[in-house]
Formats: sequence, structure tokens, C-alpha cells
Amino acid sequence: MSQVFERYERQYCELSANLSKKCTSASSLDGEQKKQKLSDIKSGVEDAETLIKKMNLEARSLPPNVKSSLLVKLREYKSDLNNFKNEVKRITSGNLNAAARDELLEAGMADTRTTSADQRTRLMMSTDRLGRTTDRVKDSRKTMLETEELGVSILEDLYGQRQSLLRAHETLHGVDDNVGKSKKILTAMTRRMNRNKWTIGAIITVLVLAIILILDFKLTR
Repeated sequence: MSQVFERYERQYCELSANLSKKCTSASSLDGEQKKQKLSDIKSGVEDAETLIKKMNLEARSLPPNVKSSLLVKLREYKSDLNNFKNEVKRITSGNLNAAARDELLEAGMADTRTTSADQRTRLMMSTDRLGRTTDRVKDSRKTMLETEELGVSILEDLYGQRQSLLRAHETLHGVDDNVGKSKKILTAMTRRMNRNKWTIGAIITVLVLAIILILDFKLTR
């Protein structure tokens, strides 16, 4: 149930009990005292009507499964308020005789006592539900904190893994640079070796030709 609705409901129950007492005392008054009491009752009835309007708006803003039960309560409160309005009219008109007035007041008091007892029972049930809801909220908050701690731990692990991957990437990048440099050195060495081979080959060829020429020269002489 909405906490806002419960607060309005408690205010209405207190106001209803107060109005019931004032209606009872107003019937035994006369003159200015009676007028003053009626003025207080009318003001209280207006406050009660305002509270019912607020409860109606709050109930209609809630989910359907909660709204339906609250609207049933509101019908009872509206009926109770109508009883007060009728009582104010009866006291104001002064056309009822004392016996009828006493009978009506007694019936109104009985209805009020019955309504107040029902309201107290509902308030106790609402308080009990509120306590259970509070416990569930505490459990949910505890679970949320544990989940948050787990999430923080996972994020820390992921951050550590990310740092490791970045360092590995930097290492691989350095290895790639070294491999590139080594490849260039090997290519240069291969070229020099090839040039050396051709040079040695040329030198050997020249030597062989020189030896052949020397031998030919000696043999011919």
C-alpha cells in the first residue's frame, strides 16, 4: 500500500473521531455556542472531504491490484462523510424533535464506533503489512549491496585484465619492431654475402685464368 495513502487515511480517521465527538456535543448546545460548534464541524467536514479527494487521487495512481482495494475503503469513508454532512444539516435545521435527534445521534454514534473499529483494524493490518514491507526492503537493500560489492570486484578484475592486455600489446608491438629491425639486418647481410660471393668468384676466376696463362707460357717455352 502507498505510504501517502496510509498517512491520509490516519488523518481522516482522527478527524472522523473528532467530528463525531463534536456532533454529539453540538446537539446539547444552544445559541452562540451551538453556532460556533457547527462552524467547527463544517470546517472539519471540509477538511475530511479534502482528505478523501487526496486519497482518491493517490489510489487511482497506484497499480490496479492495489487500487481496487483502496477504492472500496474510499466508498466507506465517503459514506461516513455523508453521514456527518446529514448530521450537520439536521443540527442546523432544528426541525427534528429531541427524541428523533437522540435516536439519530445514537445510530450515528453506533455507525461511527463500528467504522472506527473497522478503521483501527485496517490500520493495524496496514501497520503489520508496512512492517513486513520494511523487512523486505531491508533484505532487498542488503542483496543490492552484496550485488554492488560483487560488481565492483568484477570491475576491478576486468580492469586488471585490461591492464595486462595493454602491457601484452605493448610487448608484442616491441617484438614486432625488433623483428622488423632484425629482418632488415638479415636482408642487408644477405645482400652483402651475395656481393661477397660474386667478388670471391671473380677473384677465383681471375686466379685460374692467371695460372692457366702462366702454365701455357712455361710450356710453350
